[in-house]
Amino acid sequence: MTNEIGTIRKGWKGRIRVALVYPNRYAVGMSNLGFQAVYQLLNDIDHVVCERAFLNPRDSRIRTIESGRQLPDFDIIAFSVSFENDYPNLLTILGNANLPLQSRDRGETHPLIIAGGVACFLNPEPIASFVDAFLIGEAEALISRFTDVFYDISTDPHTSRENDLMTLARNVPGTYVPQFYESTWHEDGTLRSVDPTADVPAKIERVFLKNLSQTPTHSALLTPDTTFADTFLIEVSRGCPHGCRFCSAGYVYRPPRFRPVSLLAECAETGVSQTNRIGLVGAAVSDLPSIGTLCAQIQPEENRISFSSLRADALTPELVSVLRQSRVKTATIAPDAGSERMRRVINKGITEDHILKATELLVSGGIPNLKLYFMIGLPTETPDDVQAIVTLCEKIKQSFLDSSRAQKRIGEITVSLNPFVPKAVTPFQWAAMDDVRTLKKKIQQVRKGLKHVPNLRVYAEAPKQAYVQALLSRGDRRVSEVLLLVHENRGNWPQTLKGSPVNTDQYVYRERALDEVLPWDIIDQRVHKDFLWKEYQKAIQGRISAQCPMKSCDRCGACEN
Repeated sequence: MTNEIGTIRKGWKGRIRVALVYPNRYAVGMSNLGFQAVYQLLNDIDHVVCERAFLNPRDSRIRTIESGRQLPDFDIIAFSVSFENDYPNLLTILGNANLPLQSRDRGETHPLIIAGGVACFLNPEPIASFVDAFLIGEAEALISRFTDVFYDISTDPHTSRENDLMTLARNVPGTYVPQFYESTWHEDGTLRSVDPTADVPAKIERVFLKNLSQTPTHSALLTPDTTFADTFLIEVSRGCPHGCRFCSAGYVYRPPRFRPVSLLAECAETGVSQTNRIGLVGAAVSDLPSIGTLCAQIQPEENRISFSSLRADALTPELVSVLRQSRVKTATIAPDAGSERMRRVINKGITEDHILKATELLVSGGIPNLKLYFMIGLPTETPDDVQAIVTLCEKIKQSFLDSSRAQKRIGEITVSLNPFVPKAVTPFQWAAMDDVRTLKKKIQQVRKGLKHVPNLRVYAEAPKQAYVQALLSRGDRRVSEVLLLVHENRGNWPQTLKGSPVNTDQYVYRERALDEVLPWDIIDQRVHKDFLWKEYQKAIQGRISAQCPMKSCDRCGACEN
């Protein structure tokens, strides 16, 4: 890509050759800060050369950006996987590179296929048949040790592929080699166990970077060909203290960690030397202490600042002023549910008053358009709760109009409806998902209720797509058979589900029992399972929980580890 700034090119001689692959298009992969961070981390190691590759819909030949080499030329092919819906693309890329899809079919001459990223350390099992080794956890705490051990074994001409994998599994915390574990099932199709078949850890430790204060994470490259064109992204924090019960980021990254403003200001100084667009990234950006001070340091002259997330109850006139000066035209508010009852169920922690005040603050502050994010199909949801989405949108529209008239400009409201998908390592990991027909009815109920509201548009994710995401999020190793079939069917999911060798509804629509073995139990996620179960029971009862105190305590178990 000729428009890139920051491309790293290194010589190959004497170095481990890593192809870092994002299983989606270039624009999607280069919008992912985690992917860029891993690229930088790998290339910071002297005995490693890392080049990037992406899915290319126009050309089945997969070549790296830096040197144009093909994937089989590398020692390691490392997939960075953030979203389960990209799993089929992983198979497409391996197939286009003429590499065996399944790990068991690869030999000594093939590159080692590894995978990491949040989708992998939530639940790696659906793609366990295709990956030689997973790196479970945060890259900063994993990569150096992994590459050092791999470098040592790669220089030994007498070792075998299986011995290399055994060495990695035993000596690199966070390394999960699926071939050394066996899954068994009960007669009813539920998972019985995932047990080691060799001398490897019974559970995989998810490696965790305790302190971020000395570890900056920001864009390694700039390119106009991304969602955030020419924007220098800076990770403000990891995790979120609020504990929304549907959100894996609020649990898998516990306890939440914020970087000091001084470090973030240094990152921003690096960024503004290259571009006038700075993006602050994190699940809880507005919770950063002294965020106003940071913005004031970044925003003199023509610099623009954007935020990946701002909670309605944390919005201030100062933050709205930052958005206005940055020429932001659309702001997002995520009520997630329409009724106060449902927001207690999900432990959202914001009220209708917060939402309406945020609307007024944004529009009166010069932000003309709003995007509202809602979920449908949440546990215990009733028709009245769905109707409450309509009612709340109407109230927001009225507040929107009142503030817009004062500005003498009426913008648009976009309502985004997204089917709830149960995620691993959340209190809702045991919950059933609404069936496709029910979700369609709920979407239609909202569409009909808002049909006559001017300057308001409703968009909804297709329930069938959400079904596939739930299958891939909650699946065990048998789901690999479904992925193989959809690969053979060239991505045709309706045909695949119709001819599926396994009962896919069992993964999507069934509520789990407390004592059921879950596919992702093979990973020590730090947060205790009984804590998540108690949160699930509180959700059913409509009871709220206090947010994470962000200091050592014994509530969820994360700090004990």
